[in-house]
Amino acid sequence: MSALRPLVLLGSATLLLAGCADPSEPTGASAGTPTGASSSAAPIARNATLAAKVPAALKASGITVASDVSYPPMDFFAADNKTVVGAEADLDKALGTVLGVKVTIVNVPFDSILPGLQSGKYQLGVSSFTDTAEREKVVDFVTYFDAGTSLIVPAGNPKALKPGGDSLCGRTVAVAKGSTQALVDLPARAKTCKTPIKVSTFPDGTGVNLAVTSGRADAALADSPVAAYAAKRSGGKLEVTGDSYGNAPFGIAVPKNSELTGLLKSALEDLKASGGYRQILAKWGLESGALDTFKINAAS
Repeated sequence: MSALRPLVLLGSATLLLAGCADPSEPTGASAGTPTGASSSAAPIARNATLAAKVPAALKASGITVASDVSYPPMDFFAADNKTVVGAEADLDKALGTVLGVKVTIVNVPFDSILPGLQSGKYQLGVSSFTDTAEREKVVDFVTYFDAGTSLIVPAGNPKALKPGGDSLCGRTVAVAKGSTQALVDLPARAKTCKTPIKVSTFPDGTGVNLAVTSGRADAALADSPVAAYAAKRSGGKLEVTGDSYGNAPFGIAVPKNSELTGLLKSALEDLKASGGYRQILAKWGLESGALDTFKINAAS
């Protein structure tokens, strides 16, 4: 999430997941069907050199990744309400393959992921976290995608709201708890508003979207790929208005000074060289967010 906010071994990861699919999303095969799927897969294979560098303890236990599984197309549940699908889920699987390690995704509330990394409960957090200097105080990041913030409104934009300026002043705006939109964006906007913005905070993307479709919020702010997908899958109830803004890289969150940090960067570079990285983004229509280079703690 552009939030101050999403690894699985191909074919053999154990998913420890609980939750429900977004009721605003279609169920069945269409819910997990990407927009640009290709029948010819790029070769994604174990990199023996990198796999040899994975700490022995992690080879034995596997890697646990925390993700808030409510943000399609990045991470969301398939029709069985158990299997995680999406662009980040696919990237997780590919990284697990390259490193030759079993990776398990667990569904965790967004604002609980970083504390869980700090306590050692999880090894990685992959949940559309924007790499920020503030977050880098508690975790390290390996960047993998570029995204901005978009404004979601009811279809037809009846209140003529705009992403910029003061049009959100006096309006009720839905955001995800712990997101950049909630912690940075709206507080900054509020400083210039004569009539305060009414911030409506929800624990996940499902709540954010439903707040707008039900009329409980005038609009919502969310990461650009998430907003675009929500509008596309809303059955004509939602739309994105104006251009996205505030683009910044998403990063895989890693505990400070973890041995995995450098390995993840190298694994991403391996995926880019093989074509697997671009293929994953293209599968979900997210090619515009591809990074040319991957960085550790880009905000610093």
